[in-house]
Amino acid sequence: MNDLLLQLRDLALSSAPTVLLFLATLVAYRVLVHAPLGKVLAERRARTQGAIDAAHAAIAAAEGRMSEYEQKLQAARAAIFHAREERLRLVQAEMEKAIADARQESHKQVQIARTAVEASANSARTQMQASIDQLGALAVARILSPASAAVKGA
Repeated sequence: MNDLLLQLRDLALSSAPTVLLFLATLVAYRVLVHAPLGKVLAERRARTQGAIDAAHAAIAAAEGRMSEYEQKLQAARAAIFHAREERLRLVQAEMEKAIADARQESHKQVQIARTAVEASANSARTQMQASIDQLGALAVARILSPASAAVKGA
């Protein structure tokens, strides 16, 4: 067992510089590489997370503007629709007025034409009556003239 202890002691003594060098390398790594690298990674993570948060905020703002734009667009469409409906209503009212005016004018013209036709008919009746009277007198004169000639000759 003494041999085993002696071998272990020799092994420990010969490995002591390696262990010390490993510990020194570990400390140097921690001081020179790990700590600055951790700081850089933390800063990078913060910047990345900040950029992601800024992107989310920009997306939310864009969605807000987009919904506002859609509301304004819908309001503008409604205003255009109402203006169009109002214009159509005014045009229809103007058309109805024009039709009513044309109807009144045509009724006046029909009345004037009726009056003219009745006057013409009355004039024609008067002329016919005068012609009938004239023809009647002429017919009576013809009928009576041979009879009067016969009476004269007899």
